[in-house]
Amino acid sequence: MWISARVLERLRFEHLFRAGPREPVLSALAAYRNRDGGYGHAIEPDFRGPVSQPLGALSALGVLDELAACQAPHVDGLLEHLAEISAADGGVPNVLPNAAAYPRAPWWQPSPVPTSGCLLPTAGLAGLAYKHRLRHPWLERATDYCWRAIAELPKRAAASGDRLARLQVAYEARAVVTFLDHVPDRARAEQQAQAVGRALLQAKLISLEPDAAAEAGQPLDFAASPDSVACAWFPEGLLARQVDALIDSQASDGGYVVPWLIWTPITGVEWRGIQTFERLKTLHAYGRVSTE
Repeated sequence: MWISARVLERLRFEHLFRAGPREPVLSALAAYRNRDGGYGHAIEPDFRGPVSQPLGALSALGVLDELAACQAPHVDGLLEHLAEISAADGGVPNVLPNAAAYPRAPWWQPSPVPTSGCLLPTAGLAGLAYKHRLRHPWLERATDYCWRAIAELPKRAAASGDRLARLQVAYEARAVVTFLDHVPDRARAEQQAQAVGRALLQAKLISLEPDAAAEAGQPLDFAASPDSVACAWFPEGLLARQVDALIDSQASDGGYVVPWLIWTPITGVEWRGIQTFERLKTLHAYGRVSTE
C-alpha cells in the first residue's frame, strides 16, 4: 500500500485495518467531487479527465459505503446527479459524452447521445442505495431498469463471443450481485441470482480454478463476502479453497496483481493499490484478515 496506493486508498486502509478515523477519508474523497454532485478527476483510474462520470459515482459511493457515511449531506447531490444523467430507460449510461475530450482507456467509448443505461454502473449504484436505505425518485426508475436488464443478462452471457463482449457481461454481473444482495424484493432477487449465476458458469465467464490472472473473474470477485447471493453459485468448499488461494497469490512485495489490461503506466500503479485493498477487504470479510 505504501509503494503503490493513492492517498485515498492509504486512508481507506488505515480506517479499515488500523482503526483510523473516517474524516481524512472523506476529505480525500471530496477532492474528486464536482459541483454537479458527481465524481471525476481519475477517481476511477481508467478515465483521466476531471469531469463527472457514472463509474466515478460508483467508486465514490463504494467508499461512502465502507465508511457507513451514505447519509452524508453530499449523497443527496450525488443522487440528483444520477437522476440528471440517466437515460430514458431509467438506467445510468456507462460513459457520458463529455469523456471524449479527455484521456481514457480504449474501452471507455462514449456514445454522442447516450440513449440507454447500463447495468454497470446502474445496478451497483442502486444496490448500494438500497443497502443504506437511501430515498430518491431516481432509485425507483433505476430499479425498474435493473430488473428488465437482469432478465436479459443470461441470454447475453450465452451469446457473448468475443473477449470484449464477455468482459462486459462479467463486469455487469458483478454490479448485478450488489443489486441482488440488497434490493428489498428478496424472492425475486434470489430467483434472478440463480439464473444469472447459472448462465455465467455455463458460459465459462467465471474461472473456477484459482488463477490470479483470470481477467473475466473468479468466484471471489462475485461472492466478495460470505453473505452474498453469489455464494450459492458455487459447490460447497470451493469458496474456502479460493480464499486460501487468494492468500497464496499475494506477491512478494505484499500486493496483488491486476489481471486486466493496463493501457498507460500510471493506471497500473493506481489500480494495484486499489486491487490490493479490495483483496484485503475480501479476506477480511471471510475472517482471514483481522483489524487492529
